[in-house]
Amino acid sequence: MRLCLLFIGIAVAAAQDVPRPEYPQPQFQREQWINLNGRWEFEFDDQNAGLDQNWAAGNRKFSRAITVPFAFESKLSGIGDTSFHPWIWYRRTFTVPESWKGKRVLLHFGAVDYRAAVWVNGRAAGEHEGGNTPFHFDITPLLQKGANILTVRAEDPPEDRYVPRGKQYWEPKSRGIFYTRTSGIWQPVWLEAAGQSYLRRVRITPSNDGAVRFEALVERSEPGTEFHVTVLDGQEPAASGTGRVRNGRSVAGAFVAEPKLWSPGAPNLYGLRFELRKAAAVLDRVDSYFGFRSVGVSGGRVTLNNRPVYLKFVLDQGYWPESTLTPPTDEAIQYDIRMTKEMGFNGARKHQKIEDPRFLYWADKMGFLVSGEMANAYLFDDLYAAAFTREWMEAVERDYNHPSVIIWAPINESWGVPDLSQPRQQNHLKSLYTLTRTLDATRLVIDNEGWEHTDMTDLFAVHNYARDGEALLERYKDLGQPTFVLSHDRVRSLIPGYQYNGSPFYLSEFGGIAYIPQGHSVPQSAWGYSGVEKTPEDALARLRSLYTAIRKLPLAGICYTQITDVEQEINGLMTYDRKPKFDSKALREINALLE
Repeated sequence: MRLCLLFIGIAVAAAQDVPRPEYPQPQFQREQWINLNGRWEFEFDDQNAGLDQNWAAGNRKFSRAITVPFAFESKLSGIGDTSFHPWIWYRRTFTVPESWKGKRVLLHFGAVDYRAAVWVNGRAAGEHEGGNTPFHFDITPLLQKGANILTVRAEDPPEDRYVPRGKQYWEPKSRGIFYTRTSGIWQPVWLEAAGQSYLRRVRITPSNDGAVRFEALVERSEPGTEFHVTVLDGQEPAASGTGRVRNGRSVAGAFVAEPKLWSPGAPNLYGLRFELRKAAAVLDRVDSYFGFRSVGVSGGRVTLNNRPVYLKFVLDQGYWPESTLTPPTDEAIQYDIRMTKEMGFNGARKHQKIEDPRFLYWADKMGFLVSGEMANAYLFDDLYAAAFTREWMEAVERDYNHPSVIIWAPINESWGVPDLSQPRQQNHLKSLYTLTRTLDATRLVIDNEGWEHTDMTDLFAVHNYARDGEALLERYKDLGQPTFVLSHDRVRSLIPGYQYNGSPFYLSEFGGIAYIPQGHSVPQSAWGYSGVEKTPEDALARLRSLYTAIRKLPLAGICYTQITDVEQEINGLMTYDRKPKFDSKALREINALLE
């Protein structure tokens, strides 16, 4: 057996011809798979006529081509049209290998923004709502010999502010902190062969004493089926466990003697092999991995493996100039993490985005902490609350097994709950905290990133863009003292009627220091939070001033805004095309001020 973390799999073409050729979900990987990224037929449906005219039947010729998994608004899609097109269609053919005979064929989508309907050979495969989370269909009954036709319709209402869209702007042109939209397919699409009875998911909950609990969901479960787990330390088996499958569920346990813990300084990972067995037959097999690590709070600090760790995070919005929200390559993901670590940060707050799973895979591999955050909506009603909650549950489920993720933040700055004087909106905010803690008791949860907290939050996150350390220190010099007034320049830190619950303070947005390197062009609408510095020395002097003040404050951590420029926002430590603005050594020295 082997630690199957970099397995390439079967591809429909040479890797150089297929964008994003790597296996899309390394934590749940089957051996037989086909990458469906690449050239698809494509059509705008601005009159929303496609359903009535039955475009899914394949009788209409589409007039365009697009490169999946890039959204049509992006350059790498081959289209690059940033105007409004609420309804779009995709089509391509695929052939299932003869070697898959007798297998169930699963069709996976990493993410389609916002609503998706899927047909295979003109027959409905299924639908999904939610632009940030994965879904799949068992398409075995819909297949035919030879070429099969796959059709996808996506609906992304660009001006609907009840839809969770994060930083995607609802007006035609990017402005301020809002950027180009991402519509339709924007994460990889793939097929894989599973057993007639197969694993849907496995939740992995390790304890640092070496015990690991595995909770499996099984599709098409058969009487007498068992769920087997093998834990691998490198190439060698380290532990194993077995559980019987009943009513589509199974629980197995394993114990690893003297476990090697996961941390940023030592990102130890164990490989996994999951198997469904019936008698001597293996019905399904999946490779995965996990890490032993615990997260908590103690004495006003965050703890990792029961040791205090100062959060030195950077805000990362996960946009690229040529591909918007879709990472252009696997190497681009690794580069961002590597550069962030070189600057002296130990993690990132993924802002207003459920990031590509391969980002979290590389965070696990490279020892990089992550605060996971939902892409928010802006307006509140009952339909929004239901849709947002469903999608957030899918996001937590998708990323539960990643050791790098240590914080969940479903809501940022009251987006989606714009009037927290209303009890219904307060209840929604509190329900998201309790729901997240119900789904995942192993991580910290922030109820409302930045302000208007309830008394239910594990970190008291505050946002402040003071220009220099003197102003920041004046604002927070009494932090934690009875005389301190928890308020904000524009919004109170506590919802009226609620009391501070004693959770650690976390300065989760600050800085925003803008600087334009010599010879670098930016949009005319370029802006920074407090003006634009003329030299890198001026920018670093301001940053050093802020860090000097932060040293004097009782904080559990910080999150600097931000790692890169994004379109017209030029607050990055790197330009939008990932060129560093400052010397990494100087940034490391500044970050070293905080411990």
